[in-house]
Parts: sequence; structure tokens; C-alpha cells
Amino acid sequence: MDVAELLIESFGRVEGVLDRAVDGLTVDQLTLRPYPDANSIAWLAWHAGRGQDAQVADVAGVEQVWTAQGWADRFALPFDTSATGYGHTADEVGKVRASGDLLLGYYRAVAADTESYLRGLTADDLDRIVDERWDPPVTLGVRLVSIVGDSLQHAGQASYVRGLLEPLDT
Repeated sequence: MDVAELLIESFGRVEGVLDRAVDGLTVDQLTLRPYPDANSIAWLAWHAGRGQDAQVADVAGVEQVWTAQGWADRFALPFDTSATGYGHTADEVGKVRASGDLLLGYYRAVAADTESYLRGLTADDLDRIVDERWDPPVTLGVRLVSIVGDSLQHAGQASYVRGLLEPLDT
């Protein structure tokens, strides 16, 4: 297995987790928050896509899927188009209302763009410095591992919230 295949396999796991967390839920279920300051499934799925989209576009040197493919217009959220969810307040989290089809459609578009980028990578590419604001500077390999970790974490959180919606088998 080469580095591109390994990364594609890693990122590919996010979509499956999000599918299981989102599929078949209504907008009201997707926006349910277990307590007032908690994140909803809709926000978590949106944020997983936005974070991955923004960061992969940055290292790839391309426009984000969010704006390039019109997803920002389809979601019509009351945020600047550069918003990814980082630093959102509880009030802002509550403003992410979207259908499962829209959330999954956006994530799938991001995943396809990510996979396209990853297919062209070699092991040598992973040592390229992509962020010199840190000590030590961040390499592409470290950034990609961080992105997939964040995406999987948010997808897992969405799965947890979905579990709260389902009756307990006791």
C-alpha cells in the first residue's frame, strides 16, 4: 500500500461514520441538541466537512468546494462564507439547519475533492512544510493526519448524538 492509498483509506472512513449518523433523520432530529450548549448532528456534520474542505484546499492550493461548487449558497447560513465552525458560539451552532441530503451531499463533494488531491501524493510530499507558524513547522503529513483525526472525531460525536435519539434497549 502506498501513501496515497493509506490516506484515502483513512479519510474514507469519515463518510461511512457520517452516513450512519445522518441518514434517515429529519431536520428537527439533525438539529436536536442534548442540552443548550451542545453541538447538533447537523452542526457536527457541517463542521466536519467545512474543516476538511478548508484545510485540504489550503494545502492543495485550490478553492474550497464550499464556494467553488456553490455549497455556501445552498446552505444559506447566516455566516461569512469563510466560516468553518471553529470558535462558533452556542447560538451560532443552533443556526446550522440543513437536511441530511444537503449535509451528506456536501461532505461527499469534499471527500471526492480530498481523494483527488490525495491520489497525486507521494511519500516525499509528506515532508513539505505547510505551516511555519509552529515550532517545529507543520509538514503536510502531520496536517493530513490532523485533518482526518478532526473529521473522524466530529463524525463520531455526531454518531453519539444520534444514539441519544434512539430508544434504549433495556
